[in-house]
Amino acid sequence: MYNENLRPQKEVVLCEDGTNTLYSKEFDEPYHSTKDGALHESLQKHVKPSLSLKSGKEKLTILDICFGLGYNTFATLYYIKKHNLKTKVHILSPEFDEALIRSLDSFEYPSEFDTIKHMIKTISQDFYYEDEQFKIEILLGDARKSIPQIKERVDIVYQDAFSPAHNPLLWTYEWFRDVRAICKEDAMLTTYSTAAAIRLGLYENGFSIFVHRAEMMRFSTVASLKMLDGLEYIDMELKKERNPTAKSLKDREY
Repeated sequence: MYNENLRPQKEVVLCEDGTNTLYSKEFDEPYHSTKDGALHESLQKHVKPSLSLKSGKEKLTILDICFGLGYNTFATLYYIKKHNLKTKVHILSPEFDEALIRSLDSFEYPSEFDTIKHMIKTISQDFYYEDEQFKIEILLGDARKSIPQIKERVDIVYQDAFSPAHNPLLWTYEWFRDVRAICKEDAMLTTYSTAAAIRLGLYENGFSIFVHRAEMMRFSTVASLKMLDGLEYIDMELKKERNPTAKSLKDREY
């Protein structure tokens, strides 16, 4: 499924929000929706809903799947600093493309990230950053192997791997089972995917499913181990009745 020979082959792509992303030859798709935009997508689909629903927490542990160009992690740091939030954040992020991480110091990020350039540089060199408020750890290697080894329980999961069609092993029932095992009892997950198979995989692991809508953005999914107020709830039992052939993805299929 993975092709190390193709891994270095990437092209810079300009998104409609004016930010840059990369196109991966290995996965035959860009790292971000070029229509939604790299920064806009990270903020609207992951950072804003997560930090809003978890507001008031003194400390948050976030699992960022997968690190890639780091937009979700960097957008989280940018948003917290911009709004002068005092929340301490520990971000854990698996990534198997070591060369990509090492190249991030020279990647052309949006001006919004100018205030965290020193963090980006350190992460690209050390795969780690820590100060009094932020701790970032890159878990080099296969996410399927590194996730079960995480000891710290997480509050938030950014489920942002390449699409199920191109990277299905990070979207199966078993994958979400492993993610669920390291979640706190009130953890939540954000993802761009709205596919029935993905929502079923989350639901079968105890997550309630909600629709997330944002301005100038296609709707996405929020999954939570606790019921949430203010979001449109999806009755998955009713969905199963109406679509009895729908099923979650399983490892054995790939």
